[in-house]
Amino acid sequence: MAASLEDLEQRLSQLRTELRGAVRARDKAETARIRRALREAEAAWEHALEAESESATDVGALPTEPQTSPTSVTAGESRRKERPAHGSIPIREQVHQALTLLGAPASPKLISSTYEAFFTEPLVATKLASLRRDEERSFTAQGYARPYYICAALTHDRLVPARGLLALSTWPVERRIIGPLSPRVDFLTHAVGTAEQIQRLATAGHPAPDAAWRLLRRFALTIPGAYDASAQEPDPARVIAAAHAEAAVHQQEDDQQRQAAAQRARGQLADVQQLFGAAPMRDALRDASGTLS
Repeated sequence: MAASLEDLEQRLSQLRTELRGAVRARDKAETARIRRALREAEAAWEHALEAESESATDVGALPTEPQTSPTSVTAGESRRKERPAHGSIPIREQVHQALTLLGAPASPKLISSTYEAFFTEPLVATKLASLRRDEERSFTAQGYARPYYICAALTHDRLVPARGLLALSTWPVERRIIGPLSPRVDFLTHAVGTAEQIQRLATAGHPAPDAAWRLLRRFALTIPGAYDASAQEPDPARVIAAAHAEAAVHQQEDDQQRQAAAQRARGQLADVQQLFGAAPMRDALRDASGTLS
């Protein structure tokens, strides 16, 4: 029987406590073992949360039938009744759901578009400006107290936060590194994630919202072989195949660059820096002198 989210969260909390103890004791073997177990538990938690999110999406796609006659309510009014009150889902959870679907670091604009395309309430993009800073402060104060954090993608050369890109702390460092080829590879990953979500909805018997098809079309138009102009909507399977075909061209070199940078990050950066990036030179100078010359 699959573990519940609550059980997995307890397991994650226990492992993080054990990890702190092993690091303080300088027990490298035990630290490595716990880190492996932690990654496995985090992956299981991600899978369980994704399953729960899909279930919530399915429920949102099948609103309860109103007691009134079908002709008494317009389609627009019906859609408004399906939408829950604004703010019912915390902003960090909205971002987490969108990034889990996309599968790679993404900009606030894409995160907002993706969430609104597939889920039942809007994501206020203006709130994302301070979210990463809030998450960093929380991690600095509490460590691994939360199952996940909204963190930064890191530049491959300087290991500083990549401008305008958010990621998930549960992803390995390699997945959060942005090298010269990574923007295109991540774009293809986004396209695959979007197409796969549309396929999941279709399998469950729920047509994807129009906004989801528009999002997929935006991806497909810039991927060779992904778009058939004669078709009314992009074919998700075709988009996935075309995205994988192009990604294969870049994958090996991109993986090598990411892995080399991730190895440096693990060797040079503290945990908080691995999630939120090393301080840029301007910040380092300011911290050292109190002013910036």
